Amino acid sequence: MESELEQLLHQAQRVTDRSDRTEVISSLTAKLMRSQSLGRPFKDEPKNAVYRDLRDRIKASLREAITKAIGQYQGDRDTVQTWSREVQAAALHTALDDDQLKQLALEAQRHLFRSPQRQHALTQLIEAIRQSGRLAHPHRSKFSPAFYDLLYDEALNQTLVYVCRKIDNYDPERGTAQKFMNWVNFRLDRQIIECRRDFNEQDAQELPNLNDLDTIAAPAPASTSLADEVKDYIATDPEGVFEATHIRHHPKASFQAIALARFAERSWEDIAHEFAIKVPTLSSFFQRCCEKFAPQFQRLL
Repeated sequence: MESELEQLLHQAQRVTDRSDRTEVISSLTAKLMRSQSLGRPFKDEPKNAVYRDLRDRIKASLREAITKAIGQYQGDRDTVQTWSREVQAAALHTALDDDQLKQLALEAQRHLFRSPQRQHALTQLIEAIRQSGRLAHPHRSKFSPAFYDLLYDEALNQTLVYVCRKIDNYDPERGTAQKFMNWVNFRLDRQIIECRRDFNEQDAQELPNLNDLDTIAAPAPASTSLADEVKDYIATDPEGVFEATHIRHHPKASFQAIALARFAERSWEDIAHEFAIKVPTLSSFFQRCCEKFAPQFQRLL
């Protein structure tokens, strides 16, 4: 049985009348926009101009991308999910230019540190950076492809954490025509060098456990356990960094999701099966996050 999206695609390919085709394309655009999280305003600011403009821009780009790609859908040869992903990726690459990313950065800056509004803006910004297609890949030629992927994954996650924590350091007036992604990519370049210096392949094979979380925070009050303090802080995620830090190409496999699963005493094999990620990759990422967030736990708990 065809899905609604497949039905609309086949309908769009069949219609010849211009007005009918326009109507079907509008329905396709609306269908794909329902699953698009970027541009959704914070609940207390439903008319926020930054998010409204971003959503309008994405919608217009998506409509254009759909119009161009309707004839490329082959039905039995291409799954509708693949077609949808490619169309949305093309639309986001067009819509998320440097100015749009800069507006999201400035939106985060205007809210108080650790406020829900800032957390929402940072979540939108990090997702927009990932989907923009504007991230650089510095130093790629210096390493083997497999090793570079490991370095890049770690460096990118650390860079995005830096963006969340140091967003107030971004100055749009600094230098000549200062672009937001210049600021991000400069940090990414440095982070890859630092990760290469710190990377230890032997450590990547060790499986961490809950003791890793217990040892990275300062002593908790006697009335509560240290593990509960750490768990609550990760679940609350006041700066949005635990959810934003995830394994490359696997946004659901965030440090927050993995840590909470481990607190629930789920095995590494169970978690790996859920995210369709190999245990060494999963556990290595988790171990590095524990080390990376150690100062934050020590300072804030």
